[in-house]
Amino acid sequence: MPRLFTAIEIPAQIGLDLSMLRGGLSGARWIDPENYHVTLRFVGDVDDGLAREVMYMLGQVRRRGFEMALSGLDQFGGHKPRSVFAAVRANTALMELQAEHERIFQRLGLSPDRAYKPHVTLARLRDASSRQVADYLATRGDYRSPPFQVPRFVLFSSRDSVGGGPYLVEAAYPLA
Repeated sequence: MPRLFTAIEIPAQIGLDLSMLRGGLSGARWIDPENYHVTLRFVGDVDDGLAREVMYMLGQVRRRGFEMALSGLDQFGGHKPRSVFAAVRANTALMELQAEHERIFQRLGLSPDRAYKPHVTLARLRDASSRQVADYLATRGDYRSPPFQVPRFVLFSSRDSVGGGPYLVEAAYPLA
C-alpha cells in the first residue's frame, strides 16, 4: 500500500482563491490546487493488513461536521524556510478530531506524531532566502478564507513525489 495520511479536503472555491497566491517567490514548488488539504495525521508506508485496520478504526469515528476557515500565511523552517502555508483559524472541533486520530494510530502501534499545527501547504521551498519569504508573506500574509463546512475527512494515499501529490482518496468518512 502507498503512503497514507488522513486529511480534510479544501473546497474547490477556497482552492482557487489559494492558487491566486502563487508566484513571486523564487525556488518555490507550488502545490496544485486539487492537492490542497489539511492533514489530520500522517500514517506513513504501511502493509495491507495495517491499512485495513486503519480503515476499520477510522470508520468507528463518530463526530459532527463543523465549520473551518483559513487565516493568514506563514512559513515552516525559520531561518531556512522549507514551506509556505495557509494557517487554519483556531478550531476546537478540528483539534478534537485530530486528537482522536492520534489516539487511534497510537493504539495501532504507530509512534506519536509531532506537535500538530493545522495548515494547508501552498509551496515547498528550495533555496528561498528568509528575506524573500518575509517579503512574500508581507504582501500576501493577510489572506483570510470565508468559513466553509467540513462534512467529512478522508484517508489519502500518496506516491513518493516532488512537491506533493497526486493524492488519491482511499476512503471517505462522513461527519454526522
